[in-house]
Amino acid sequence: MPDDQMQATKTQIPTNLRLLVLIEEVAKRGGPVTPAALSEALDLPRATIHRLLTTAESEGFLQKDLDGRSYGPGKRLRKMSTNTLSSQRIRTERLIVMKRLAEQVGETCNLAVPDRFRMVYLERVETHWPLRIQFPIGATVPFHCTASGKMYLASLRRDKLDRLLQGLEYEKFTDKTITDPDVLRKEVDLTQRRGYGTDEAEFIDGMAAIAVAIRDNEQRLLATLSIHAPIQRLSIQGLEKNLERLLKAAGQLERLVLD
Repeated sequence: MPDDQMQATKTQIPTNLRLLVLIEEVAKRGGPVTPAALSEALDLPRATIHRLLTTAESEGFLQKDLDGRSYGPGKRLRKMSTNTLSSQRIRTERLIVMKRLAEQVGETCNLAVPDRFRMVYLERVETHWPLRIQFPIGATVPFHCTASGKMYLASLRRDKLDRLLQGLEYEKFTDKTITDPDVLRKEVDLTQRRGYGTDEAEFIDGMAAIAVAIRDNEQRLLATLSIHAPIQRLSIQGLEKNLERLLKAAGQLERLVLD
């Protein structure tokens, strides 16, 4: 049966909206999705789905997953989501929350979002101390040796986590950097159980950090909120004493996104 005749029996999605609805569905899934699953979810013929996926992939909005069949957000869609989170109204209110947290803890706080293989710094509020470690907005940091990266890894489905751990480049930054996938898996499991990630001089000598998740209304990780400090001023244990404040601020940031 011709494609247009099959569509007559389907729930009608206007032609000019189909690509947007497809991208929305992929983003909503929170993980790689197959063309067959998209066809069923959107009630569109597979031939139509494949054409839309080809267009979305060629334009950078979607990209194939490691299995070669499923699709997930591409670089252009990830950048769009970051720009959306950075809208002026949300950004102003977000900075108020982060500034309050930085003042309470007395250390720098950061907001980061996951990219394909690294975390990207979306926002930061600096400490007033002259001794501080600076990461400019837009800077990227690895998954395997940062508090934010471990928090992201802990949010993944087991199958996706397994694939990602096998594909990571385990660059050694300090003597404490985890470079063994099995050891990192145990650390990720611990992060998942306790609900926060840590970095004790694993990425930068002398720096400690702690991070928690900012989640959407389906409890999927959108971003991470972290605080970091030179160990000589505040150790991991000292940062952990501020966990309640960090979680409270993360909850406030979640409400800004969901309202």
